[in-house]
Amino acid sequence: MRFSDFTPFDIWLLLQGLSVSLGLFFSTSLIGLLIGTSWAVCRFYRVPVLTPVITFFAELLKNSPVLVQLFLVFFGLPGLFHIRITPTTAAMITLSANSAAFVYVIAVSAIESIGRDQIEAARVFGLTRWQVLRHVVAPQATAFAIGPLTALLVNQLQVTSLISVIGVVDLTKIGNILNLRTLKPFIVWTVVGLLYYACAKLLAWLGARFENRLRAHAAWRGL
Repeated sequence: MRFSDFTPFDIWLLLQGLSVSLGLFFSTSLIGLLIGTSWAVCRFYRVPVLTPVITFFAELLKNSPVLVQLFLVFFGLPGLFHIRITPTTAAMITLSANSAAFVYVIAVSAIESIGRDQIEAARVFGLTRWQVLRHVVAPQATAFAIGPLTALLVNQLQVTSLISVIGVVDLTKIGNILNLRTLKPFIVWTVVGLLYYACAKLLAWLGARFENRLRAHAAWRGL
């Protein structure tokens, strides 16, 4: 194998890998947010059979290693059901499900932080269950959950680095390729780490700004 030094094209490779990581991160976070919130709403309405199933599934996902889940989806499901799953599809399924489990826990905690007296008072004034959820529960739960959700997003961004082990050409995979080609691990992994760090700091900053705006809005309304 022939080793070589860095080239200007390596910057483009790193940006391509970063775009793959961010694309999967944003898509799986959105899917996880929708699914996890839907699970929390099912628990809020106490759906008879669905609620315990969702709770068990969420507990299983959030208390098992993401890497094991990734291997199970990528290697286990094709062998069990005789289907073909691409690395990107396996990453999408795993990260979306894992995000949904943690969003569910955060959403349930946010909903339970709201006093039952507020919900009962809203029902007394004639609001339907949907109106209670929309006008009473959702605004307060969102304000409560934004901080934990921001921390979750930062963590999920870092978790995306695991998908390189099944062949997804993300930022970590590009870093490994450059490391093998140049044999300069300190430089390569410093650059990769700084890129992840910059993205995580941007997420944390955006989350903090959004949380501050919600708090200012709530204070203005006297909540």
